[in-house]
Amino acid sequence: MSTDDEIRKASEQFYAGLNRMGNGEAGALSDIWSHGAGVTTMHPIGGRQVGWDAVKESFDGVAKVASDAKIGLKDQLIQVAGDMAYEVGIEHGQFKMAGHQVSLEHRVTNIYRREAGAWKLVHHHTDISPAMLDVLSRLPPPSA
Repeated sequence: MSTDDEIRKASEQFYAGLNRMGNGEAGALSDIWSHGAGVTTMHPIGGRQVGWDAVKESFDGVAKVASDAKIGLKDQLIQVAGDMAYEVGIEHGQFKMAGHQVSLEHRVTNIYRREAGAWKLVHHHTDISPAMLDVLSRLPPPSA
């Protein structure tokens, strides 16, 4: 299998996990992510999470309010340099966030690193989603 094919397979695993997460399954992305202190994400609702614990918590938080997800990647471009690789493309689809339908169509960058022979995600970054921010602005604040 070529390195590009290995990255495509890792990407497919990420988007399969993203869809499971978007259907309420907490922990769905654990296998594809590196679990190090240096992993990062910048979600479509803003902010930045650093370290596996913060990244996992952010995805698990979305899983609590998400359902009916159908999210994919189109216009994928992969670049590889040694044990690092990245893909860019357009994340597209839809899901329900706290019962509100949200459509996605934003740019995304995913960075992978080869760890013990397997490609693991170390960074995920998307454009800001006004639709997601609008839904969040209408939700009551989380209770303490």
